Amino acid sequence: MRSARPASAPRALAAAALAAAALAVIAAPSGCSHFRPIRDAEPAAKPFFNGTDLDGWVRVNCWEDTFQVRDGMLYCTGQPVGFLRSERMYEDFELEFDWKHESPKGNAGLFVWSDPYPSPVQNMFPRSIEVQIMHTDDVKDKEGRLLYTGHGDVFSIWGATMTALAPHPAGWERTLPSARVTKPAGEWNHYKVTGRGGDLTVEINGTAVSGCKGASPRKGYICFESEGTPIWFRNLVVRSIPPASPAGPRETAHPGNGMKPLFDGRTLAGWREVDGKAGHWRFEDRVLRYDGKGDSLWSTEEFDSFELVVDWRWTKEHQGKVMRPLVDGEGNEQRNPDGSVKTVEVEERDSGIYLRGSSKAQVNIWSWPVGSGEVWGYRTDTQMPPAVRKACTPRIPADRPVGEWNRFVIRMVGDRLNVWLNGQHVILDATLPLVPARGPIALQSHGCPIEFQNAYIRRIEFNGEQ
Repeated sequence: MRSARPASAPRALAAAALAAAALAVIAAPSGCSHFRPIRDAEPAAKPFFNGTDLDGWVRVNCWEDTFQVRDGMLYCTGQPVGFLRSERMYEDFELEFDWKHESPKGNAGLFVWSDPYPSPVQNMFPRSIEVQIMHTDDVKDKEGRLLYTGHGDVFSIWGATMTALAPHPAGWERTLPSARVTKPAGEWNHYKVTGRGGDLTVEINGTAVSGCKGASPRKGYICFESEGTPIWFRNLVVRSIPPASPAGPRETAHPGNGMKPLFDGRTLAGWREVDGKAGHWRFEDRVLRYDGKGDSLWSTEEFDSFELVVDWRWTKEHQGKVMRPLVDGEGNEQRNPDGSVKTVEVEERDSGIYLRGSSKAQVNIWSWPVGSGEVWGYRTDTQMPPAVRKACTPRIPADRPVGEWNRFVIRMVGDRLNVWLNGQHVILDATLPLVPARGPIALQSHGCPIEFQNAYIRRIEFNGEQ
């Protein structure tokens, strides 16, 4: 991956001075906080890939054959762009592997301390620290500043943060290599990546060339990136090291234990359209597009307690301009002095996500002023206790503008619902009386085109106590 998020830093630095500074930091004595040798008493390294199958790994947003086993090695076709992640998290670790690009312009990467699914900011790669695995000439901007290389750059992506080992010429959170030791396409390169307490050291073919300090998160998944060109990996081993100071919740990636994708990105496998109304849901470029003319799309699998992550966005199409009510914080429609309902005009867009097969237990997606995330079936039910109706009303509207991606995190445990929209906790501990204990998930048709992607779900053990 070539881009990096800019950060405040000096604008210019001569390439020679930069290389010298980086080398001085990377090659610092073992007493320095960012580099400590592994003690003999620490756990032995274990194979990170068994050479037979992808046991221990999770395909996140790639095809079934993007990452595959060939001749006992891990092979990546490079298509489509996406990533494969470890099944478990790592905090302090030592990772070694060999890699070989087939193309002179080969591009891939290693993500460390990663979230288990793509960032909502970018929708393709996760929040993580990336160790570049690519072949490219040095790339400079029009001012002559070195931006990135093909020799093991390290940088933060999509919400992660770090401190570079030397200031970047353009102020990015990116460490440029102190030496250029990467072998060209067709030859094997060896990476040794050591992470301790959020500090990272990267050695290429026996030479320490880059890394970072103070990364956040500093506990998460290890991933290999597919980015357009074929690449081979072999001799993967990892050593998990007991941390001197365990990472706290804010320094830990999002949980992904048991998380699995609900979309394969190409077909409706695992889903069914309503009989007689097929052909209106289809994938294009891994985005599930609905034309608004069919019926709801149902999962073939049923769920009880779960956490669902899904991205959605509206297209420019809408169902006309209509008047919709303003709702107060208690879940009641606001009134004018004459007793009539207060309304505002909106471009009508309406969809939602049915939980456990129930249209009443629907997390709404719409353009109403109350905001998406509302559980309309419970909020408008006057037979429900006031506390239930209030809890099913979004605490704040958190929708992004039409055309931008939104992310729901929906957690349903027993009869208790929590919903986050774009990072805002919009539904807090709403109780849904008489909600089914188990059932499928549905993407609702309400006559308006809508798009979905990045759907992941994990089951949650529930013992009947909230």
